[in-house]
Order: sequence, then structure tokens, then C-alpha cells
Amino acid sequence: MPIRIRLDRLLVERRMSLTELADRVGVTIANLSILKTGKARAVRFSTLAALCRELDCQPGDLMRFDPGPSDEVEDDLD
Repeated sequence: MPIRIRLDRLLVERRMSLTELADRVGVTIANLSILKTGKARAVRFSTLAALCRELDCQPGDLMRFDPGPSDEVEDDLD
């Protein structure tokens, strides 16, 4: 997957634990862990907005598009 999640970096920069973020956002630690490790297949916009609010960041600060030579971008807009 060419989308990389950079939640770890933001947590360190904000000196915040995953547990604290989960409490503030209203998401389980397990679900945040899935997101943090890059295993999530989708993120709700409401969750993304809550993460950005609590981390004082933009969506692009949380995610990065980093394609490799064999990664194909799927077009789900058809």
C-alpha cells in the first residue's frame, strides 16, 4: 500500500501516548494501533477530523503517499 501513516511521529512530537489520543478522540486503542501500524484499510472522515483536531495537524501530516516501483494506485472513483 503506497499510503504511509505517520501517527508515531506526531505522537512523539506532541508528547502524547496512544492511550491519551484514544481517549481524546473516542476511538479504541486497538483501532488506533491498527491505523498506526498501517494495517487499516479505511479511515472515517470523522475519525480523521478528530485526530487532526487533537494532534493540531492536517491530514497530510498524518498520511503520506509513497509509491514504490510495483505499487499501483487503484481508482475507486469509477
